[in-house]
Amino acid sequence: MDVHKGLILDETVKLHQDRQDNGPFVPGTTEIWPAGAVLDERDRTALVEAALEMRIAAGPSSRKFESRFARALGLRKAHLVNSGSSANLLALTAFTSPLLEDRRLRRGDEVITVAAGFPTTVNPIIQNGLVPVFVDVELATYNTTAERVAAAIGPKTRAIMIAHALGNPFEVAEIAQLAEEHDLFLIEDNCDAVGSTYDGRATGTFGDITTVSFYPAHHLTMGEGGCVLTSNLALARIVESLRDWGRDCWCEPGETNKCLKRFQYQMGTLPEGYDHKYIFSHVGYNMKATDIQAALGLTQLDKLDDFCTARRRNWRRLRDGLDGVPHLVLPEATPRSDPSWFGFALTVDPDAPFSRAALVGFLEDRKIGTRRLFAGNLTRHPAYIGQEHRVVGELTNSDIIAEQTFWVGVYPALTDEMIDYVISSVKEFVGGRA
Repeated sequence: MDVHKGLILDETVKLHQDRQDNGPFVPGTTEIWPAGAVLDERDRTALVEAALEMRIAAGPSSRKFESRFARALGLRKAHLVNSGSSANLLALTAFTSPLLEDRRLRRGDEVITVAAGFPTTVNPIIQNGLVPVFVDVELATYNTTAERVAAAIGPKTRAIMIAHALGNPFEVAEIAQLAEEHDLFLIEDNCDAVGSTYDGRATGTFGDITTVSFYPAHHLTMGEGGCVLTSNLALARIVESLRDWGRDCWCEPGETNKCLKRFQYQMGTLPEGYDHKYIFSHVGYNMKATDIQAALGLTQLDKLDDFCTARRRNWRRLRDGLDGVPHLVLPEATPRSDPSWFGFALTVDPDAPFSRAALVGFLEDRKIGTRRLFAGNLTRHPAYIGQEHRVVGELTNSDIIAEQTFWVGVYPALTDEMIDYVISSVKEFVGGRA
């Protein structure tokens, strides 16, 4: 290693150690965040080393991360992108590719999804000129069911796109079977659920394609970033093209002629031998991530198992500690699943002698961070009023979630002392009003 580089990295470790806040937890004063990144000295030095090497675009760290992450999830191909939202957009847009011929999605086709979710699961449907079909979810699991999805399938239905709620798997094996029986595409939004399993199988491996986010709140972080994964090599090639401006060429931007056919293509009405690096077969985007982000992703990936273990432990401590507290619907894992939890949801019974807002205010005053269960009911938001859509069944539970549900954190930086303070605070509030 270069002497100067070694000195800088040594000082980076010291800087990280100097900046650690090792003060004691002070109830009511120390912030208990609902989510956040867990970063150590290896993460900091990885970022600095990538910067020192001036790896400012996608490069070797990006390719290494894609390979390792695909193996970790049991899939063949992974494509790193600049956000989980971009991952969702690319994943759904891939099914509109002309390369899919008669199976491609076309404007006006329907995609089944849930109303109680995050906008970026639904936005790609609308952005591609498709029609979202909204179904309701169950309270406690906060996921929809195969029965609801089956009831929503109509003559224009061509795909299903659903997120695993707060890390809790939906009935993905049954819904994947429905998709196969009805010749539908299945996109798994796995952004909140890396490390979760259903029937002993990793979420993200049931559908045609899956997505992951690396925003700081998620299981792994790159600051920003996301990933599209699949074992279908044809879909992977489409995703790569869409991510990289819509180029038909598969050579990396810095490679001159790795395919050995750069000037031997004829496509469209272009002249024979037109430079393949500048032939475009899709209306695409530039959604690549950088090597600096990927360098952080690689060190984070080494800790994935420990992160998932901590999330499960914190969730279980909350669940056991709050068991039996009146007027609260406690979360439940979907049967036959083992969630790698993103958060711990609580729903205040509509008939409770207190409101959700009062409980949330009490917790926030004690520096216990809370978040809503995302959009609650997307059909009630101004962005979606007037958008073409279809609703199957009543959205009763989605409305309850919009009014009565919030969640608190389970992420790995939370200590037992912090979790116990959350438990005692909820009990104190409810006990004083029951």
